[in-house]
Amino acid sequence: MPLSARLPDFPWDTIAGARERARSHAGGLIDLSVGTPVDPVPALATQALTDAAPAWAGYPTVWGTPALRQAIRAYAEQRWNSVPLEDANVLPVVGTKELVAHLPLQLGLGAGDVVVIPTTAYPTYEVGARIAGAEVLATDDPAEAAAAQPRLIWINSPANPHGAILTAQQVAAWVDAARAAGSVLASDECYGEFAWDAEPVSVLDPAVNGGSLDGLIAAFSLSKRSNVAGYRAGFLAGCAVILTELLGVRKHSGLMVPGPVQAAMVALLGDDAHVAEQRERYRRRRALLRPALEAAGFRIDHSEGSLYLWATRGEDCRATVDWLAERGILVAPGDFYGEAGRRHVRVALTASDERSDAAVERLRQD
Repeated sequence: MPLSARLPDFPWDTIAGARERARSHAGGLIDLSVGTPVDPVPALATQALTDAAPAWAGYPTVWGTPALRQAIRAYAEQRWNSVPLEDANVLPVVGTKELVAHLPLQLGLGAGDVVVIPTTAYPTYEVGARIAGAEVLATDDPAEAAAAQPRLIWINSPANPHGAILTAQQVAAWVDAARAAGSVLASDECYGEFAWDAEPVSVLDPAVNGGSLDGLIAAFSLSKRSNVAGYRAGFLAGCAVILTELLGVRKHSGLMVPGPVQAAMVALLGDDAHVAEQRERYRRRRALLRPALEAAGFRIDHSEGSLYLWATRGEDCRATVDWLAERGILVAPGDFYGEAGRRHVRVALTASDERSDAAVERLRQD
């Protein structure tokens, strides 16, 4: 059986009809279905990229430059209150989607192994398990997860798609469950810089891990934080044993972050001003879109963080997608993210100010 046959249909192909209906609106398409940044790349990133480019005729290393490892360590410790990190505790990755899709395989999982994912989840968690030939258990209960004796557990806070933020007590419960089961706990924290109604806590924080990173890894991305999705710039921090294993596998695979991109990562990780500026852009869009959706008859659930509003009209998500498409607005149906999301849609805050404002106006017309 070809590998592609083990994978689900690519979800975005299923809303092609809705996209065309939305595109036919007199005012044009407003695409709130994807999380792709549209705002400017910070100037310090482009400058660092340009300055570094002439020096990179040779291959970069999978482990990254010493400057990048130091920048990752400093960011994790200063921003996320990590326990002290050494170079063995960090690893650059070629964008975190690549990492999510291949982590089970790179950890040596296969047939008979179990990967735990949230009940409403980023689809690539399941895809990664299927690529490795592992089984998937969708649960939000740490005890149920531990009972399944999984090899890998994924948690995600602030979460895609619904924006829920786990409390410190909830994160600690996942840490305890993973350790009890002898599982790797992988915490996807790529949306951590965007918290609105609660404050996220990292698995790197001693408040939830007891001062030890054993069995724990956290995944971070600069795609949303710094508007550089096209750079494919992410990294891991956590258990040195796990990351050393991944480093060895990834060396054989040639999974190297391009050298100039590493230089840009150093510059971006050392700067908070551009993050604060971007956070305010998203805060403004959220402050307009949320009440407009509520006035149009939607209820917003969760959505304490991340770059999305998790909205429902109390009907099947595909009917909601069609309703919005008639108004020229494209959103992601909740069933992209599992059956638990079937009555919701994900509304992204990543369209430009002009397109977001136009969406608000169209919603107000109803």
